[in-house]
Amino acid sequence: MSKKILLVNLGSPKSLSTDDVREYLREFLSDDKVIDLPKIIQQFILRAFILPFRPAKAKEAYKKIWQKEGSPLIINTQKIANSLSRKTGWSVDIAMRYQQPSIADKIELYRREGIGRVTIIPLYPHNAMSTTETTVEEINRIISETYPELNVSFVKPFYDDSKYIDALANSIKPHVKNLDKIVFSYHGIPERHLTKGDVAGNHCMKVTNCCEIDCPSSNNCYRSNVMATSKLTANKLNLNDEQWMVSFQSRVSIIGPSWLKPYTDVEVENLAEKGVEKIGVVCPSFVADCLETLEEIEMEAKESFIESGGKEFVYIPCLNDSSDFIDTLESLVNNTA
Repeated sequence: MSKKILLVNLGSPKSLSTDDVREYLREFLSDDKVIDLPKIIQQFILRAFILPFRPAKAKEAYKKIWQKEGSPLIINTQKIANSLSRKTGWSVDIAMRYQQPSIADKIELYRREGIGRVTIIPLYPHNAMSTTETTVEEINRIISETYPELNVSFVKPFYDDSKYIDALANSIKPHVKNLDKIVFSYHGIPERHLTKGDVAGNHCMKVTNCCEIDCPSSNNCYRSNVMATSKLTANKLNLNDEQWMVSFQSRVSIIGPSWLKPYTDVEVENLAEKGVEKIGVVCPSFVADCLETLEEIEMEAKESFIESGGKEFVYIPCLNDSSDFIDTLESLVNNTA
């Protein structure tokens, strides 16, 4: 019997209209797991400082990478689903945490069709309250309200899965010999998200070398997860400590001053100014190319690096529907109860 699989990614505006961009930002940034401030403060910031100004700026960024068929994130996520279905014979759907195609519509479709069991893959390799936690909570809420009989299994974050590490390493390997440094650039989060997600309550950012200690808190910690991914991949590629680094991108300083450091946009300029001529940037927290990779890194970071004196900037694409990543997803599903 064919398995039913649901891939869930973050989301994207429906179109390039300013209204659709604004609606996407409104829904996304109203999530208490994303802007984790008292609701009245969250909504004041959103309505007074973000929604009046950011949609127009975001629209211009989306225009640079928008495809004829629509949003690259949705297109690339659908390609992953199609490739996984072709390889395995499974029925594979996609949904977005925010906007369309919606999780609620998929769960309602399963109810109407009498689907009894679904394996759900949140397409975030690393634990974070603003991705994995909010997605799982929302899915469980929708199921409990509309189709409580549905039997669901979640694929857990796969930041240290051997096949995922192999896939990342294989995507980077063709470029290593020609570059001076590999930058692992991850989506940034406010530092307070680490302490809020600390399952022990007294570990994250409170214990020396907290990310390097193998314990439930570090296993659930975003920063610890991304460091593990980076170290495992660097080791797979036989990189020494001078050949790679970790940085964080996409910060929104208006929702909090203390974000994970170092910042990618600052570091690419610093590397160029220090005489590092050739760098490659890979974004392992994204499995499908999207605004944050195509516009922020491949376009903006590249321009900053070259303007600061760098000679060569290589953007290493997300895993997308590469055969290595499809093999990874197949293995993750087969190993999920």
